[in-house]
Amino acid sequence: MIYAVWIPLLVPFLVVPAARRLADALSPQRAVRLLAATGAGLAVFTLSALALLVVPGAGRLSAVAAAGEFVRPLAAIEPALALPLSAVALALLLGCAAAMTRAARSHWAQLHRTARPEHGDDSELAVLRDARPDAYALPGRPGSPGRIVVTTGMLHALEPAERDALLAHERAHLTGRHHLYLVAAELSARCHPALRALRAPMGYALERCADEAAAQAVGDRGVAARAIGRAALAARTAKGPAAARPAPALAAAAGPVPRRVAALLGRTAARPRIGRAAAATLIACLAVSGAAALDATHDLHSSIEVAQGETP
Repeated sequence: MIYAVWIPLLVPFLVVPAARRLADALSPQRAVRLLAATGAGLAVFTLSALALLVVPGAGRLSAVAAAGEFVRPLAAIEPALALPLSAVALALLLGCAAAMTRAARSHWAQLHRTARPEHGDDSELAVLRDARPDAYALPGRPGSPGRIVVTTGMLHALEPAERDALLAHERAHLTGRHHLYLVAAELSARCHPALRALRAPMGYALERCADEAAAQAVGDRGVAARAIGRAALAARTAKGPAAARPAPALAAAAGPVPRRVAALLGRTAARPRIGRAAAATLIACLAVSGAAALDATHDLHSSIEVAQGETP
């Protein structure tokens, strides 16, 4: 256990380079699913490793030893290291739990605030009388589809076909429940510092998903690319401070717009080998981390049985 338990804590550092290449090398939908699975899986294995590290030190406490019916000391880790390691692991585990709870409660509270009909009626589209160009998808509470919010300034900045593409982009965010993927990435990032690096690739891949949906909806990739580019340019060159968006909002003008436009226009070179290598790296990291967590769990279980007087 002393060796295997550290692997889930180290493996997340290996996924960062592969994750950054994944979004451009795979289809957006596949990239989103793989990034979400990688983040969630490695977060679970990280928490499992921390929980396993707590047990050896706790097993040396008289109350725990009595409850576990130990007839000899639990020897999963060197005695001199058991209590300090368990104390540190417990502190980290509680810190992760507190951070995840705060993030989840904050997101839930934001959804409740933004779900109130502050932008007119309950229709899908809310048009704000604001000269500053802006548009975003505002997710709703569970069971609610959410709404698209767009300013008059943004509508005036785009041609009719481009407006259709912009609205299709934002609609794709709502129908795909893309904010849930962002929440999952945020919660995973609270479990391990290396997993914070997955948030940017996840955000980019989600924007690419919406870009592709917009292109399919209007039937013209050029129109979709122009809509995204002009919307971003209008938002960034507008006079005055930018309008404040609610925290859960997803906007077409967000992220690396030039990369997204180039991808829509087919100006990015296809790299299937890089995509396969990046995907294989993430899957391998998940497999290694999971196998190590299982191995450490098995070793700890064997140590507990020995401490209870069973023959190894």
